[in-house]
Amino acid sequence: MTFLVGQSVLEIKAGAPNNGRGVDNRGVVKQFQVSSGDVYPYVSAQASRRWLRDSLPADEPTSPVIRSGEGKKQQAYTNGRPDQFLDDDLFGYMIAVKSDAPGAKKGESKTFMRDTVLATGTLVAVVPNRPQMDFGTMSRGFGPDEHPVIHEHEMYTANLAGDLLLDLPRVGTFEVGGRSVKPALPGEVAQGVLEKNGEKVSLRGLECVRLPLAERRRRVAVLLRTMAAVKGGAKWSAHYGDRTPGLLILAPIKGGTNPFTRVVRNRERATFFDVDVLRQEIEAWADELEGTVRIGWAPGFLGGQRERAQSDLADLIQEGKVVLGHPRTILTTLADEFEDGDHDDWFDDQTTRRSSP
Repeated sequence: MTFLVGQSVLEIKAGAPNNGRGVDNRGVVKQFQVSSGDVYPYVSAQASRRWLRDSLPADEPTSPVIRSGEGKKQQAYTNGRPDQFLDDDLFGYMIAVKSDAPGAKKGESKTFMRDTVLATGTLVAVVPNRPQMDFGTMSRGFGPDEHPVIHEHEMYTANLAGDLLLDLPRVGTFEVGGRSVKPALPGEVAQGVLEKNGEKVSLRGLECVRLPLAERRRRVAVLLRTMAAVKGGAKWSAHYGDRTPGLLILAPIKGGTNPFTRVVRNRERATFFDVDVLRQEIEAWADELEGTVRIGWAPGFLGGQRERAQSDLADLIQEGKVVLGHPRTILTTLADEFEDGDHDDWFDDQTTRRSSP
């Protein structure tokens, strides 16, 4: 089974990309405090996934959101059609619909659920950093004797790091039977997938229907290109900033364990790319790695560390075990490779079984 795993690091400059619940008239950013007293700003996985959804190409349809109920009984969920919508496929969902099956009780609902195919960790500051309060006023059009309206909100400068995992065999592959999970699709929708050149497969012991290979390739390529051009975050008017990765590590690995989570770390209160950790992890996981470790690193990010890393990794780069380039180039090149069919074997694992026509 092949997963793309790695880590994404964002550079936030005087920003407030993800806000928490305000206190009185103060806007606060999301943050947590550890036992030492250090404070770490963060961006929730829900927010960063929203950025990806909102950054999808304009011609890529996204799943409609359905809202029902009132007050504390409100519900909101997507259409639950991963066969039609890339975001339902990659980000998952849970919906309950009334069952029309023979013998079903009146008003009885059936739940359909899809676990996420793209797992994203919380983007947490690599180095502790206490946000600062920005003081502002609104006095435009006020008379000379009128007091301005005061407002305050937090902002910070920090590098945020979060882990990534893309479960490639499950892209465009939807569970329809099995004891351990709820089905992703109703029976009639699953049948529609088969009628549009889909296929029946067994994946990890579960009966599934699968979209044609060309569409699965396309969806991965769209995601990678979106990661290369992602934008978003709160308070654009006052704190607009780049939300594409300043540094990105991606590698194909069999079991889904992410060995690269400690490569970017805090060293003497600064963000540090540890080449020695990367080397040891590549060596330790050599039997699980299914290809090149790709490092996307924006020039200028982390000062001269990029040039030193390129020099220190020269032998691995020469051997083809590591590639180092711009994050956009790394992601778009990988997207091209998927579309060209260079990584079709990554869409299957040893458990995949195709049903006879």
